[in-house]
Amino acid sequence: MAEKWKILLKGIIKENPVLVLVLGTCPTLAMTTSLSNAVGMGLSVLFVLVCSNIVISALRKLIPDQVRIPAYIVVIACFVTVVKMLLQAFVPALFASLGTFLDLIVVNCIILGRAEMFASKNTVLDSALDGVGMGIGFTLALIVMATIREVFGAGTFFGLAVPVLENYHFSILTQPTGGFFIFGCVMALTIKLTAGKAPIRKSFGCEGCPSAAVCHRDACSGDAGKEAN
Repeated sequence: MAEKWKILLKGIIKENPVLVLVLGTCPTLAMTTSLSNAVGMGLSVLFVLVCSNIVISALRKLIPDQVRIPAYIVVIACFVTVVKMLLQAFVPALFASLGTFLDLIVVNCIILGRAEMFASKNTVLDSALDGVGMGIGFTLALIVMATIREVFGAGTFFGLAVPVLENYHFSILTQPTGGFFIFGCVMALTIKLTAGKAPIRKSFGCEGCPSAAVCHRDACSGDAGKEAN
């Protein structure tokens, strides 16, 4: 049981996909200008992550190794389509606000990375727990950043004006520059809270990259660059 809890909880802080593993940066910066967008994107990714992890884990022994990445993408795309249809039917305003970033969930490196690095190697239950933990971690990271950016950048909270900050807010926080600034601050706070126990990435090369299996690693090597010259 302790091992199950460890799998579930690791994605929330210690191995948070956004703040520690530095994955899913694009939707993180784009969707944290408002809390409604952050919650919508976070829950969408959580749903797709859990469902795709379960299916991929259940089929891991049936999917040929040569086509595993295309197979994973097909599974993920199916659940993304389900999310889009549900949002369009029941929350059309949120659907329109999230826009193309819903489609980009298909190639979100968090989801594809967990499929390749965890779900394809572990049981259905463990994969489901991993999906829940990573999904919650992603959602919480978006909510924290969105709260700071919307409240102090726009003077609103879930679209409702905050009287104290209505005329005293920093609009730069809702812009890309402010997004990167808040992102860095929250990352630093996460490292401080984990007392350095979080697995800080010291290298951004091919090792540990969730997409390493589907790219040409030689293209990133120094030798390849020399040969090209």
